[in-house]
Amino acid sequence: MKKTFENILEVKDLSVRFDSETIIQKLSFSLPRGESLAIIGPNGSGKTVLLKSLLGMIRYEGIAVFAPGTRIGYVPQKIEADKHLPLTFTNLLGAKADVLSLDQEAIRKTVAAVGLSHQILETPVGHLSGGQFQRCLIAFALLGEPNLLLLDEPTASIDQSGEEQMYELIHRLQKTYDLSIMLVSHDLSFVYRYATKVLCLNRKSICFGTPRETLDSKTLEKLYGATKYYKHEH
Repeated sequence: MKKTFENILEVKDLSVRFDSETIIQKLSFSLPRGESLAIIGPNGSGKTVLLKSLLGMIRYEGIAVFAPGTRIGYVPQKIEADKHLPLTFTNLLGAKADVLSLDQEAIRKTVAAVGLSHQILETPVGHLSGGQFQRCLIAFALLGEPNLLLLDEPTASIDQSGEEQMYELIHRLQKTYDLSIMLVSHDLSFVYRYATKVLCLNRKSICFGTPRETLDSKTLEKLYGATKYYKHEH
């Protein structure tokens, strides 16, 4: 009988050390298929390091197991692009499609799903706004039909008026493509509205569970070390 993997990712005792400094200490959690995991914590708590470790970009100790057939899409924080570079996302999407042996229809569907105009796609990457650039990065990550999307603070380079639109886009894409989501965020309003699980990280696990059962004032104070938290909405 074929085994069914309920979790798309299982992590056990994951640790990361840079020289003598421990960045992540014995972290364990799981991500069920189709759910959305928000990773929160103060700056320097290991959130980005965790994503890069799972992507194989940083060496780690411990166990991280993806379910068979897992295809990962990755959306990094905003990348600073040279304004003089004559490269567009039409070029980048076309190059990725060539590598994956995808046709132009696959590009068209991905672009339409994210809502990118021809003008945005033909604008040199260094001249795109923060919101436009992030949407293009999401389209790039979606090309190839991943079933797990890792996003590292996708609203970090976007003004407040565009944050809600970005979160709504991610939520809509999750439902449309039946994606599992891991998203680093400082915005607790997103966590309460869209995440099914939350991992509180400050070099080690402070809490893990559903947001409304896990996040209380004592936990947040322990996580951030202050009574004033990031954007918080019950």
